[in-house]
Amino acid sequence: MVEERPSWDEYFMRLAHVISSRSTCLRRKVGALLVKDKRILATGYNGAPKGLPHCKNCLREELRVPSGQRHELCRGVHAEQNAIIQAAVFGVSTKGATLYTTTFPCIICAKMLVNAEIEEIVYDSDYEDEESAKILRDAGIRIRKFKLRNQ
Repeated sequence: MVEERPSWDEYFMRLAHVISSRSTCLRRKVGALLVKDKRILATGYNGAPKGLPHCKNCLREELRVPSGQRHELCRGVHAEQNAIIQAAVFGVSTKGATLYTTTFPCIICAKMLVNAEIEEIVYDSDYEDEESAKILRDAGIRIRKFKLRNQ
């Protein structure tokens, strides 16, 4: 039997999940990629800044900080941020791109995505940050929850 070819959404979301496997975050592994015209522009996963040691423990976990709060306590760079940064480092425009991400962006990433002129976000898992969704909607960015074809 021939395996059915994945849709573009399935293809890019599968890649986002593979990218998340590189994450060094102890709390939540996230992968993201920026796509335009069915071409990958940049990728990112969450973890310590380039060249710095990975976390050995999670300060936010130790302090019992709820998800979606006190981002400044974390030394990690978010997957969406790393994708935007990678595009900048290599001189790739993000204007008009679609972000595929394993987890809905936080409010900090949402603001960056607005300024990076991302047109659409396709995400797999929800995230506890209502203000993030409001900012993205107010900016006119299309938001879609990923769905497998047969769901």
